[in-house]
Amino acid sequence: MYIPSFNKFDDQQEAISFMQRYSFATIVSVKNGVPVATHLPFLVKKADDKIILSAHFAKANPQSADISGNNVLVIFTGPHAYISTKNYEKEQNVPTWNYLAVHAYGKCTLLDGEENKAALLKEMVQYYEADYLKQWDSLTDDYKQKMMKGIVAFEIVVDDLQAKAKLSQNRSEKERENIIDELNNAVNSNEKDVARYMSLLP
Repeated sequence: MYIPSFNKFDDQQEAISFMQRYSFATIVSVKNGVPVATHLPFLVKKADDKIILSAHFAKANPQSADISGNNVLVIFTGPHAYISTKNYEKEQNVPTWNYLAVHAYGKCTLLDGEENKAALLKEMVQYYEADYLKQWDSLTDDYKQKMMKGIVAFEIVVDDLQAKAKLSQNRSEKERENIIDELNNAVNSNEKDVARYMSLLP
């Protein structure tokens, strides 16, 4: 990902928190020179100083058959907003787009066996809807085994993490204030979220 120096954020924990907040991401792999992508919810955690991403495909998804042992890219994106030139102090300018994104690269490893699949699914339930856990535990073993046969579970140990926050850092303080004010007055929560991230910049 192209990241100018002033748009890069190197704080690993900040990147992890971002991935956890915007955890519905896109996994990209390559087959026969052609990029293939699937949109999935991920679990993001740090263990033994390693960032680990976990998720599962539907077994019917062709991408699931081609990821074991291969390098993949997982793209996490957050709020984004159009930035109008009316916020700038000089007329000779062009509009742009503010956004945040994290690209995580790593090798994909399958989580084989019902025990590993069950552990992943339980962890995902606890993360995304803890209230559902009681219902999940009450489901029959036959039903759960049938569900697990229909998925391919995997994890990725991240070996390259690229995080970008394009938030008008190259603009004057007055221009940034103008942008934040405009975005905060927008109806869409997307714009308000960008304004919040901008206001957190040092």
